[in-house]
Amino acid sequence: MRTFRIGGIHPPANKLSAGRPIETIAPPATAVIPLSQHAGAPALAVVAKGDKVKVGTLIGKAVGFVSANVHSSVSGTVAKVDSLTDGSGISRPAIYINVEGDEWEPDIDRSETFVKECRLSSAEIIKKIEAAGIVGMGGATFPTKIKLSPPPGNKVEILIVNAVECEPYLTADHSLIMEKSEQVMTGTTILMKSLNVGRAVIGIECNKPDAIERMTELSAGYEGIEVMPLKMKYPQGGEKQLIDAVMRRQVKSGALPVSVGAVVHNAGTVFAVYEAVQKNKPLIERVITVTGKNVARPSDFLARIGTPVSVLIDAAGGMPANTGKIIGGGPMMGRAMIHTGVPVTKGSSGILLLPEEESVRRPAHDCIRCAKCVGACPMGLEPSLLMNLSEYKLWDDAEKNYIVDCIECGSCSYTCPANRPLLDYIRLGKNTVTGIIRARKK
Repeated sequence: MRTFRIGGIHPPANKLSAGRPIETIAPPATAVIPLSQHAGAPALAVVAKGDKVKVGTLIGKAVGFVSANVHSSVSGTVAKVDSLTDGSGISRPAIYINVEGDEWEPDIDRSETFVKECRLSSAEIIKKIEAAGIVGMGGATFPTKIKLSPPPGNKVEILIVNAVECEPYLTADHSLIMEKSEQVMTGTTILMKSLNVGRAVIGIECNKPDAIERMTELSAGYEGIEVMPLKMKYPQGGEKQLIDAVMRRQVKSGALPVSVGAVVHNAGTVFAVYEAVQKNKPLIERVITVTGKNVARPSDFLARIGTPVSVLIDAAGGMPANTGKIIGGGPMMGRAMIHTGVPVTKGSSGILLLPEEESVRRPAHDCIRCAKCVGACPMGLEPSLLMNLSEYKLWDDAEKNYIVDCIECGSCSYTCPANRPLLDYIRLGKNTVTGIIRARKK
């Protein structure tokens, strides 16, 4: 059974919500929909206070090449176009909508009818995906239209569907491919058609045997699609790591996955593509895991974009008394949230409620040069060195040692016996060096 070849770790899976059916959350009383739910420039508001909107109404239009449309997930009246303090404390533009009923745009197909055949051309598929505001739903939120339009001189050989879900605790993708298997398969064929490729591989880690069995059974009815079971290893969901596991090819520093002939899309993105192309449905809701060791009902919820996180926590049984930290995402790559009024966005994969005893940092000690962080790094970097260079603001040296290649997986911090905040410093250094590089290019 395959896996990637450089670094990696094996944290406890803690898939507490696995096996439960997806529960649908009712629309909130007020939806707060950020205009920046994607990599790149925030969308430009095309509605104003007092405007009436329906579910699926365009409320934010993409600005520039790297951007994405934003649609209303509810029906009602626009209360204001203002700012929102997100989970990390950053102010971002958002549209506030007072919910009134649940009226949808008439061209959205809300039926449960499964539509397998797609007669659209590649260009027509990409246009629909762009209009629907589809982005990468594994966390990176990169506009999907861009991945489907590779730079000149690059030939796509294979589509890889990322159903690995290697992040501990999270089960949203697992639940989705179990309950919407046919739709994910058809979404895969639609993406194959848009890329003009004849082969697709769906990568699933071996701790999801039911998903492997189900998708393998279905793949017999879909030409060119293969299901590939993979060994459990974190961070196998990283694009470059998954490409290595599936294709045995390494993406060079600074290069895109398409440089080795691959395009990777998350399973949630593939389902959203199906809904956009076959149902005319923009990206207005998603499956999100709410979990934790002391959570009463760890679950996967289908929630409208703009729903406060507090609503989902209540649906999972409420906030445990000894909660020490609320993480947006999983424990390895997620980030602590400063309040629960944060809305669900296109990139929200999970809400993790960590108990106090697991959320306190242990005292850091001097590095003992054990090199465990080096052995764990899936990018072949030297995390201890990169931390030192960042700590002493040696940005030129940090760039020369490939700090921008860090995928921020946290494997280094997880393995460090001295409890050094390796990822914190590397993340700081990576952001600084990236800014320097951008300024230099300008």
